Amino acid sequence: MEKFYQLWKKFGKNFEQGGKLEKLSSFYDAFDTFLFTPSTTAKRYGAQIHDGSDSKRTMILVVMALVPALLFGMYNVGYQHLLATGQLAEGLTCALFWKAFAFGLLAVLPLIIVSYAVGLGIEFVVAQIKKEEVAEGFLVTGFIIPLIVPINTPLWMVGVATAFAVIFAKEVFGGTGYNVFNVALITRAFLFFAYPSHMTGDSVFVRTSGTWGWDGGQAVVDGFSGATPLGQLATSADASLLPMGFWDAMNGLYPGSVGETCVWAILLGAGLLICTGVASWKTMLSIVATAAVTAVLFNRFGPETAVANYPWYMQLLSGGFLFGTVFMATDPVTSARTECGKWIYGALIGFMVIVIRVLNPGYPEGMMLAILLGNAFAPLIDWCVVRANINKRMKREAAL
Repeated sequence: MEKFYQLWKKFGKNFEQGGKLEKLSSFYDAFDTFLFTPSTTAKRYGAQIHDGSDSKRTMILVVMALVPALLFGMYNVGYQHLLATGQLAEGLTCALFWKAFAFGLLAVLPLIIVSYAVGLGIEFVVAQIKKEEVAEGFLVTGFIIPLIVPINTPLWMVGVATAFAVIFAKEVFGGTGYNVFNVALITRAFLFFAYPSHMTGDSVFVRTSGTWGWDGGQAVVDGFSGATPLGQLATSADASLLPMGFWDAMNGLYPGSVGETCVWAILLGAGLLICTGVASWKTMLSIVATAAVTAVLFNRFGPETAVANYPWYMQLLSGGFLFGTVFMATDPVTSARTECGKWIYGALIGFMVIVIRVLNPGYPEGMMLAILLGNAFAPLIDWCVVRANINKRMKREAAL
């Protein structure tokens, strides 16, 4: 490894000022900081730098936390395919398990490739134009985008939406650390409003034909529905309808966006983010607690609709609620940064997601709009918290 490191550094001299590839220095820097831990620690460069960690290492921790949701999502895509085509009629065998995972892998992998190719491509070009380092924020964004879209979303739509989000929701604001809204959610919002027929409905969440022709051409069995549980509630007139049970929601074997269904996988990621201090448990707890209270109030005093009467704990387990709570609402750039502000910010999101679900059947999910609304108010929340703290201290000083 030491020899490879020395060869790499020798190769890097071509990208230094005056080198043959000086104009491509940001490309080399991006790969250098990704492959090797920074050596700028306290012993050599000052007491303010305590270890070799940097933002890329932090982003990689988030990616690691997302891996369980990705792996389960791949399996669930294949499982829903086998279910839709009647191949699970006699039960799940070991062979069918691996067939389901292979099907999902081939279906999800192109989404990941397109997301990273478009997003990182734009990041590299902008870094070259601005003569700056390549920002690391898209390491997580590019991983999240394939997990929050339906599996049948055309690849060209994913590419267009990703380009729009990176350029207009991130780069025009100054790049990583300056964006007001979560970039992955802007990608989904663009798809939702620009191509609504590809983001909602019974056919977008279950793939019946294989990628590149593999295992394709299967006929869908009679009576199969690919509607999500929240989609069924939004269109149902029966207030007593329960599209799935508690353990079904926990296990996540139902139609939905790729990475948003399995509660166990999301909780594994949440545990890693909380233990490493990457994400705020205060924001997560505030969202969950407020959403639960709001759902209980709607159960008691709300309209007699299926969504309003959905048990509060099922509201928390359904759709993208937990995924958004753990991986997107806690984005350190677009969420509140003050400690008190995190509670208020989380409460706003938790309240709005249930209100949107219950009162607007056109948006059965609700989490996307709730988080984007929270992003918009996060700077104001922080300003009010800081201002209140200043006024409190001034009154305390005046009283002395």
